[in-house]
Amino acid sequence: MSLSLITSDDCSISRRLSWLLRHGAQKVDIFISDEGFIKVHDILRHQSFKDITLEDILRVVSNNDKQRFSVRKNPGNGELEIKANQGHTISLNNLKLLEIPLITSYTEVIHGTYYSCWKAIKKEGLRRMKRMHIHFAKDLNSISGIRKNCQVLIYVDIKLALKDGYKFFESENQVILCPGNINGLLPKDYFLKVIDFKTNCPLSY
Repeated sequence: MSLSLITSDDCSISRRLSWLLRHGAQKVDIFISDEGFIKVHDILRHQSFKDITLEDILRVVSNNDKQRFSVRKNPGNGELEIKANQGHTISLNNLKLLEIPLITSYTEVIHGTYYSCWKAIKKEGLRRMKRMHIHFAKDLNSISGIRKNCQVLIYVDIKLALKDGYKFFESENQVILCPGNINGLLPKDYFLKVIDFKTNCPLSY
């Protein structure tokens, strides 16, 4: 992905930051901590981001409707840092996530997907693919976790999966995350129901 080819409006800045913080920091030689933070001044001085300012970054973080990013002052040196709250393919050892306990108020979580992916999911279950986690929303009113244009909704029995030893976490922007099993898979045994998002009609699996 060539970051320099994307225009500098807020949506493009958000996409560029998402790519950098979730997937690309190491590819463009920008240091990312085990917690997923990058120094803002490292971003601003990189040639791929020379067209944006600190004010642009802070505005995009503040206005992002899915709360994809978090900004902080480093507790050690006071430098301003930014991270993506979830969605990483970069392996991070200390990403701050809240582990969901076995006894939880959640009974189901929802994964949104597309018909182009449904055939493979129907065969074996959900995979995290290149990411660290499979993503879920707590409900259809959640601010993040399901894309608005998804076509298929998969409801998962989180209580049963937790009972069987699967780990679930909640990100700072309230996305539910599951790494799956050793192969990155959450089998379809844990599906409660699958429906077409537009028509609400059930799909067989």
